[in-house]
Amino acid sequence: MAAHNEAGRRAEQDACDYLERQGLRLVERNYACARGEIDLIMLDRNTLVFVEVRYRRSRRYGSGAESVDWRKQGKLSATAAHYLLGHPKAAHRPCRFDVIALTGQDNGRAHIDWITNAFQA
Repeated sequence: MAAHNEAGRRAEQDACDYLERQGLRLVERNYACARGEIDLIMLDRNTLVFVEVRYRRSRRYGSGAESVDWRKQGKLSATAAHYLLGHPKAAHRPCRFDVIALTGQDNGRAHIDWITNAFQA
Protein backbone atom coordinates (compact mmCIF):
# COMPACT_ATOMS: atom_id res chain seq x y z
CA MET A 1 0.00 0.00 0.00
CA ALA A 2 1.35 3.44 -0.89
CA ALA A 3 2.46 5.60 2.04
CA HIS A 4 -0.20 8.25 1.38
CA ASN A 5 -2.93 5.57 1.25
CA GLU A 6 -1.72 4.15 4.55
CA ALA A 7 -1.70 7.63 6.11
CA GLY A 8 -5.25 8.21 4.88
CA ARG A 9 -6.44 4.88 6.26
CA ARG A 10 -4.82 5.65 9.62
CA ALA A 11 -6.40 9.12 9.65
CA GLU A 12 -9.86 7.67 9.00
CA GLN A 13 -9.38 5.16 11.81
CA ASP A 14 -8.13 7.89 14.18
CA ALA A 15 -11.15 10.03 13.27
CA CYS A 16 -13.55 7.12 13.81
CA ASP A 17 -11.97 6.28 17.17
CA TYR A 18 -12.14 9.95 18.23
CA LEU A 19 -15.81 10.28 17.28
CA GLU A 20 -16.71 7.04 19.03
CA ARG A 21 -15.05 8.39 22.21
CA GLN A 22 -17.33 11.43 21.82
CA GLY A 23 -20.37 9.14 21.82
CA LEU A 24 -21.05 8.70 18.08
CA ARG A 25 -21.68 5.23 16.65
CA LEU A 26 -20.27 4.00 13.33
CA VAL A 27 -22.91 3.07 10.75
CA GLU A 28 -20.80 2.66 7.63
CA ARG A 29 -17.27 3.31 6.40
CA ASN A 30 -16.23 4.40 2.89
CA TYR A 31 -19.69 4.53 1.32
CA ALA A 32 -19.19 5.04 -2.41
CA CYS A 33 -21.34 5.59 -5.47
CA ALA A 34 -20.76 7.12 -8.90
CA ARG A 35 -20.94 10.65 -7.43
CA GLY A 36 -18.26 10.20 -4.77
CA GLU A 37 -17.37 8.69 -1.42
CA ILE A 38 -18.20 9.45 2.20
CA ASP A 39 -15.46 8.44 4.61
CA LEU A 40 -17.63 7.77 7.67
CA ILE A 41 -21.36 7.65 8.31
CA MET A 42 -22.15 7.82 11.99
CA LEU A 43 -25.04 8.32 14.40
CA ASP A 44 -24.96 11.14 16.94
CA ARG A 45 -27.99 10.19 19.04
CA ASN A 46 -30.75 10.37 16.40
CA THR A 47 -28.79 12.45 13.85
CA LEU A 48 -27.11 10.80 10.86
CA VAL A 49 -23.67 12.35 10.41
CA PHE A 50 -21.78 12.24 7.10
CA VAL A 51 -18.11 12.73 7.96
CA GLU A 52 -15.34 13.88 5.62
CA VAL A 53 -11.87 13.11 7.00
CA ARG A 54 -8.90 15.21 5.84
CA TYR A 55 -5.29 14.64 6.85
CA ARG A 56 -2.36 16.98 6.34
CA ARG A 57 1.20 16.37 7.49
CA SER A 58 1.48 20.10 8.21
CA ARG A 59 -0.47 23.34 7.76
CA ARG A 60 2.09 24.58 5.25
CA TYR A 61 -0.46 24.54 2.41
CA GLY A 62 -3.52 25.15 4.56
CA SER A 63 -5.58 22.96 6.81
CA GLY A 64 -7.42 19.85 5.77
CA ALA A 65 -10.73 21.59 6.51
CA GLU A 66 -9.89 24.34 4.01
CA SER A 67 -9.64 21.72 1.27
CA VAL A 68 -13.35 20.87 1.56
CA ASP A 69 -14.35 23.43 -1.07
CA TRP A 70 -17.70 23.91 -2.81
CA ARG A 71 -16.89 21.16 -5.35
CA LYS A 72 -16.17 18.61 -2.61
CA GLN A 73 -19.25 19.75 -0.70
CA GLY A 74 -21.36 19.14 -3.81
CA LYS A 75 -19.96 15.62 -4.21
CA LEU A 76 -20.57 14.87 -0.54
CA SER A 77 -24.15 16.17 -0.76
CA ALA A 78 -24.88 14.09 -3.87
CA THR A 79 -23.35 10.97 -2.31
CA ALA A 80 -25.34 11.50 0.90
CA ALA A 81 -28.54 11.87 -1.14
CA HIS A 82 -27.72 8.58 -2.90
CA TYR A 83 -27.16 6.90 0.47
CA LEU A 84 -30.49 8.18 1.79
CA LEU A 85 -32.34 6.91 -1.29
CA GLY A 86 -30.99 3.44 -0.65
CA HIS A 87 -31.64 3.55 3.09
CA PRO A 88 -35.23 4.76 3.58
CA LYS A 89 -35.17 4.36 7.38
CA ALA A 90 -32.14 6.63 7.59
CA ALA A 91 -33.84 9.21 5.36
CA HIS A 92 -36.26 10.05 8.17
CA ARG A 93 -33.48 11.11 10.53
CA PRO A 94 -32.02 14.59 10.78
CA CYS A 95 -28.68 14.75 8.94
CA ARG A 96 -25.57 16.89 9.04
CA PHE A 97 -22.12 17.10 7.46
CA ASP A 98 -19.06 17.16 9.70
CA VAL A 99 -15.38 17.52 8.84
CA ILE A 100 -12.57 15.96 10.83
CA ALA A 101 -9.26 17.64 9.99
CA LEU A 102 -6.15 15.91 11.28
CA THR A 103 -2.76 17.62 11.20
CA GLY A 104 0.46 15.74 11.91
CA GLN A 105 2.55 16.65 14.92
CA ASP A 106 6.24 16.18 15.69
CA ASN A 107 5.38 13.67 18.42
CA GLY A 108 3.76 11.38 15.85
CA ARG A 109 0.21 12.07 17.00
CA ALA A 110 -2.24 14.05 14.94
CA HIS A 111 -4.05 17.17 16.14
CA ILE A 112 -7.79 16.73 15.54
CA ASP A 113 -10.20 19.53 14.65
CA TRP A 114 -13.86 18.45 14.59
CA ILE A 115 -16.11 20.84 12.68
CA THR A 116 -19.73 19.94 13.31
CA ASN A 117 -22.36 20.99 10.79
CA ALA A 118 -19.53 22.15 8.53
CA PHE A 119 -21.83 23.04 5.64
CA GLN A 120 -25.46 22.83 4.52
CA ALA A 121 -26.57 20.61 1.66
